[in-house]
Amino acid sequence: MYIDIRKEIEALSAETVGLRRDIHAHPELGFREFRTANIIERRLADCGLRVRRCAGTGVIGVLEGAKPGKTLMLRSDMDALPLAENNELPFCSQNPGVMHACGHDCHVAVQLQVAKLLAAHRDELPGTLVFLFQPNEEEIGAPRMIEQGALTDPRPDAILGMHVWSPIQTGKVGMVSGPCCASSYYFKATIRGKGTHGCLPERGVSPIEAGRHVLAAINSMQTMEYGTLDEPTLITVGSLHAGDYMNIIPDELTMEGSIRCLHRNEAAVHARFRELVTAVSAAYRCDCDVSLTCGNSMLENDAQLAELARSVAAGVVGEGNIVSEGVREMGGDDLAEFFLAGIPGFYYLVGMGNRAKGSDAAHHSRDFRVDEDVLDLCVELQARIALTYLDAL
Repeated sequence: MYIDIRKEIEALSAETVGLRRDIHAHPELGFREFRTANIIERRLADCGLRVRRCAGTGVIGVLEGAKPGKTLMLRSDMDALPLAENNELPFCSQNPGVMHACGHDCHVAVQLQVAKLLAAHRDELPGTLVFLFQPNEEEIGAPRMIEQGALTDPRPDAILGMHVWSPIQTGKVGMVSGPCCASSYYFKATIRGKGTHGCLPERGVSPIEAGRHVLAAINSMQTMEYGTLDEPTLITVGSLHAGDYMNIIPDELTMEGSIRCLHRNEAAVHARFRELVTAVSAAYRCDCDVSLTCGNSMLENDAQLAELARSVAAGVVGEGNIVSEGVREMGGDDLAEFFLAGIPGFYYLVGMGNRAKGSDAAHHSRDFRVDEDVLDLCVELQARIALTYLDAL
């Protein structure tokens, strides 16, 4: 099978940028991506794909090649963030307080163009490609799609995911095998004491006193009990609340945060966290309840798919432009939930950091911008990896 991929991508380049800008100008929050889903649905249907909805605003398009073969799923997220955009670009967000500040607009545009490119060659294509557009990645929308049958009709043999990434320089691609994105669990600890007047602390039990020692114990736990290389563990507290008045010791304190593990021993970390917080609270005469809610599981790349993807990327950008440093991260991506359904997968990062263009700002920032020069590269990488997996190249 021969496709002059770069020539065809160049012919689509202006359309790709325009599509990305249109989606960027009309950002939508998770499970409310109504306009975005309609665009996706229409464009996939125009390419002749079999299209269905899943989980409300999720869209799945199936491209069946003329020849038998394996089935590969390509996944794109599509939701925006509750941020006010801080720039004066002509395609700046038209939805006040909502912004594509993570690059999901790029992912949608890229995946639609990959579908268009490969659909034009279906008569030569072995196997099947499934293009999954997932809502609500920022708040873990993958489980709902899985529950509603996203991994059936057909069930993929492998899954491929990509993310544009500002911490990596434009022109470079981040790839690793094995653990890539940490699991994240959100905790809430409620420490209960006994309220009293601020001038009579001996008649009460201060949850604030217990809370400050719990904070110190948490910091000690993550720095002294887990190796930074073999068991990377990060515990952060993002919310702490107690009391309503300056001279009243309150009855309780609530502490909320996250536990992130880039290793497989997360269950033991969670058990130790419960044990520690409960014991320290008890040492200061307080009761404590601890709840843990899964945000997302650890994302672990399949070794064989990683090797295949790296080989393809080396042919596109050169071996020297493939990086591993800074790719593994304590942040998460719910693409992991698809992998955990028993399907091998690979997730990688396409650098778009360019200080001159202002595209090196942090993701989830009001100043976030995209270096649109990477869009064609993203299309090429996704298309070539997909075709190589299907043994079409």
